[in-house]
Amino acid sequence: MSLTWLKAGCAALLMSAGAFATGATEAAPPGSDLTPPRVSLLDGNVSFWRPGAEDWAPAQINTPLAAGDALYAGERASLEIQVGPRAFVRAREQTQLGLANFDADFMQFNVTEGEIALDLRSLPAGHTVELDTPNAIFTIEHPGYYRAAVRDDVTRFTTRRGGRALLTVAGRPVQTISPSEEVIVRGAAAPTVEAYVAPPLDAWDRWNYARTDHEIEALSGRYVATGVYGVGALDDWGTWRVVPVYGTVWVPASVAPGWVPYSTGSWIWDPYYGWTWVDDAPWGWAPFHYGRWVFISGYWAWAPGPVIAKPVYAPALVAFFAVGINVSVRIGIGGPAISWVALGWGEPLRPWWGAPGFIGVPWWGGWGGPRMVNNVVVERATIVNVNTIVYAHTATPRAVVAVGEKQFGSGRIRGTQFSPADPREIEHIGGAHPARAGPASLVPARGATIRPPAAASSRQVLATRPTRQAPLPWPQAPAVKPRVATPAPRIVPAPKRPEAGAALPRPSFGEKGTERPRPPPAPRFKETPRVPPAASQSTPPRSAPPAPARPAESGPAPRAPAARTLPGRPANELSPRHAQPTSRPTPQGQPGGRR
Repeated sequence: MSLTWLKAGCAALLMSAGAFATGATEAAPPGSDLTPPRVSLLDGNVSFWRPGAEDWAPAQINTPLAAGDALYAGERASLEIQVGPRAFVRAREQTQLGLANFDADFMQFNVTEGEIALDLRSLPAGHTVELDTPNAIFTIEHPGYYRAAVRDDVTRFTTRRGGRALLTVAGRPVQTISPSEEVIVRGAAAPTVEAYVAPPLDAWDRWNYARTDHEIEALSGRYVATGVYGVGALDDWGTWRVVPVYGTVWVPASVAPGWVPYSTGSWIWDPYYGWTWVDDAPWGWAPFHYGRWVFISGYWAWAPGPVIAKPVYAPALVAFFAVGINVSVRIGIGGPAISWVALGWGEPLRPWWGAPGFIGVPWWGGWGGPRMVNNVVVERATIVNVNTIVYAHTATPRAVVAVGEKQFGSGRIRGTQFSPADPREIEHIGGAHPARAGPASLVPARGATIRPPAAASSRQVLATRPTRQAPLPWPQAPAVKPRVATPAPRIVPAPKRPEAGAALPRPSFGEKGTERPRPPPAPRFKETPRVPPAASQSTPPRSAPPAPARPAESGPAPRAPAARTLPGRPANELSPRHAQPTSRPTPQGQPGGRR
């Protein structure tokens, strides 16, 4: 049985010695261990574009974002991006939102049209979030709740919950936006700035508050390390159990018969991490980028392992294998195939991304439990022959997933699950991944979708930094004009902290006889009736609780998605949330919630 047709692409980056100390590499290269922002909620028709892709594609939940990515929410649609353990960015209908840059201490978004909210319950000291619009830059360095709306040549920006920001407008000195304030910037060539008291909370503000509360107050957070994204979905879509050996594990509430981890989703090419798994399930972030999967008495469970100080993101926690042609024919693929299997309890990952000294070296980054090699606990100084590692789940029934080489990285997989008859039927790929990426590998799903209006896509924004996109691993044809063209931003100097007296002119709070002026009413977006989707003929994996449709500007706030309690579980199961959500008292007796 020959595997040379699949191994040739990775031979150059595999280390010839074949043996490594387990402690040789404990962390990813500098800058590559950042957790990327993730698409955490979608409602309605939302599109996604990544530089290098052929066109806009349907957005997919759990997609990790990179610099240059853009999302567009159509009519009666909305989206959410998680940007920190307690930080979210949300967009309403008819909004184009882009991620321009993402560094350890700097995140840069741009909005060319529409309305967004930034609910930043925490922002580490020294971290900056920049929001770029066509006529103003808003620099945020403090936790708070912020809301921005861009409509034609008018930009509105509001601060709440102690939030404050710096305002940069071309041709004007930098000014401070104080808490509970709204500024309106009009015009582009010679913009004017007006300051008002923040308007009352509306239904969307209250829903944003409730949604963030639901995510950050999830009781699943007690079982995973602080900093892991997506713990709110674990409360809603599964239960925790205490089992021998593995401690506390999480079990998904409903999966299809025969389901195995990393079988329902897609492989996409991430500019920084290479091949990255995007799972279809609404809970499919934390269990596929942290921890390990275990198979217990006929069911799969996710084991986060002991809680550690700092979790480390991985694009996927799997072992890749070359599949010989004889096995490929036997399982019904018939041609060159690639397969993978979820890592078991304590097993090392051999990275396919990063620097040459990091690729292929056994790595337990972010894992706080025992280190296992061939079901044996090893110490840090142990020398491991990587060529003799046998991954435990290759012996778990039908846990190995295989697809044709051409299908890998081309949308949602239609994999074949199988059990190797002999460990030698598959051979582990421990270095550079042999699959070739292309434009179709940049998006998790394919198909017709909505495109943003040309007026929104072609608008230039002000910014302090140009978009920094990673180069693609394939040559670009210079004669091919991209179907999606985003104009480069207009770069202006980064804002410096304004001197005393540079705050926006406004009456003082508490000044006798002075009433803060209210802003003029904001224009509303076009309202269209929602058409219920047609019933599907198949039963996909359980979908996320739908986000509410765009609410009216008055009336009670919608409830956050309710949790589910599953009857008939064992007595040692931990139920993280009650069946009925509890109501929260209105802070300080204010009508409508917090300001």
